[in-house]
Amino acid sequence: MPIFFQQQINGTTRLGIWKIEETEDFFLSNVPLQKEVTHPHKRLQHLAGRFLLQFLFPGFPYELIRIADTRKPYLPDEEYHFSISHCGDYAAAIVSSDKRVGIDIEIPSGKIERIRHKFLSDDEISNFDPEVSGRYSKLGTLNPELLTLLWSAKEAVFKWHGIGAVDFRQHIQLQKINEGDDTIRCFFAKTDQRLVIHHHQFDHLLLAWIMSNGHDGWA
Repeated sequence: MPIFFQQQINGTTRLGIWKIEETEDFFLSNVPLQKEVTHPHKRLQHLAGRFLLQFLFPGFPYELIRIADTRKPYLPDEEYHFSISHCGDYAAAIVSSDKRVGIDIEIPSGKIERIRHKFLSDDEISNFDPEVSGRYSKLGTLNPELLTLLWSAKEAVFKWHGIGAVDFRQHIQLQKINEGDDTIRCFFAKTDQRLVIHHHQFDHLLLAWIMSNGHDGWA
């Protein structure tokens, strides 16, 4: 099985990344296609994401998934909270039986430089200068890898919130990268919450995820 990465976060929450190497027939023999997806690769991504939900939690009722007006997939009775992300030949998912969650995976690309002012405030651009963030100083000022990480972190928060109407620049305010535990501090102005975003860097892939803690997230 091409499970690329998996993590048991706690007793009720798991995440994983699936490297898509199977055919469409393989996935269709395990999970149904719940919506019309015309592009073949996007259809594979869609199927792999739902297959991964059951891989993480056997018995996950994928047939009950509904799509909200905000395009967020959900279960009507909230038996599980979950989030799915796709990128290239990878599908990622996080599932929890008791916590709201969000996940995002990205492959760094120089194209993100063109849109940085659409999702980062001027304060954030200054705050994450490599001289401050340290870890990325050898790679140059606001390089694609760092920009992609910051974008992925905000995407995870957006999916965790799940209600839409979020301004990435104004509402999701990234504060600091904590190098010791691979987390990012975030203030979510829309609900006046302090959040902790977790991230993991692979050779060619960036992962960000968040889970509700039920209390102030910063130590």
